[in-house]
Amino acid sequence: MFDLQGPELMPGERDLLVHPAAGGVILFTRNYASREQLARLVAEVHAVRDPPLLVAVDHEGGRVQRFRPGFTALPPCAALGRLHDKDPQRARAMAREYGWLMAIELRTLGVDFSFAPVLDLGIGVSQVIGDRALHPKPRTVTRLAQAYLDGMHEAGMAGVGKHFPGHGSVAADSHCEIPVDGRSLEIITSADLAPFAGLVRAGLDAVMPAHVIYPEVDTAPAGFSEVWLRQVLRQDLGFQGAIFSDDIDMAGARGAGAHSERAQRAVAAGCDMVLMCNRPGALPAALDALSASREPLSEARLARMRGRAVGSERALEERRRAASARVAALANQETAA
Repeated sequence: MFDLQGPELMPGERDLLVHPAAGGVILFTRNYASREQLARLVAEVHAVRDPPLLVAVDHEGGRVQRFRPGFTALPPCAALGRLHDKDPQRARAMAREYGWLMAIELRTLGVDFSFAPVLDLGIGVSQVIGDRALHPKPRTVTRLAQAYLDGMHEAGMAGVGKHFPGHGSVAADSHCEIPVDGRSLEIITSADLAPFAGLVRAGLDAVMPAHVIYPEVDTAPAGFSEVWLRQVLRQDLGFQGAIFSDDIDMAGARGAGAHSERAQRAVAAGCDMVLMCNRPGALPAALDALSASREPLSEARLARMRGRAVGSERALEERRRAASARVAALANQETAA
């Protein structure tokens, strides 16, 4: 899965999308001009191949919301956690509303899924996670994320829990360096891993591992670790969904070799799809490195990530406006506080 350079599909990009190892597109702010333009771009990407390529985006809310004009301004997910401290029942209802609204505004334009929800713990250690996290307590994260995921599913969208087994307990930013979490597996399991275990039981569709090294468990970052992906996630937790690597161009992945080697190592460790963003020069070699790596089981897992029909936009508009108003009210409460 890789990125595009602008709001329209370029001829050279079309050639990359028909490569046998191409599995999808991840969109960024530079790919968005208007809702109508985005719908055309997504439809064009989907039309390149049959079955269609996946189209995804990071659209969590707060700092990480790629599309803004024409979309509801989603507050950071930590707002749901703060609401939970005051009114748990209302917070869970709002989390479901939030997940539905985020998803439906994307699904009505054809986007298959967003890389959400964040399941990291918001304990104040990681600045790159920060208010993207729902709450510091594992049980509260699990409850809010399950409601959020229920909303996504209702809107016809699969969910991706990130960043397995937890990025919230390291200060280093994996975009810029390789974080190291020296805690034992027992401690990680009782805290950071708990929301992932809970969401797997609740039907989580996909997981994105962290570019973090946990040396008490394995010397490789989680996204390149068979111990984390095949043993802990697949065997111990019983996860049957898709595994998407985090961006292999991030600093946290640089210890795994050249981009083509990183792609191969991620797949060998257990990833079903490799993400590579903002590195067009290295993309052809990475695609060629994976051209013989397509497995039927991975294909089946990834096929379940395609967005489901949501009905006519007109029929959904009244509900969307009501949900948007409620989420906007939550954002206003955050600003006032």
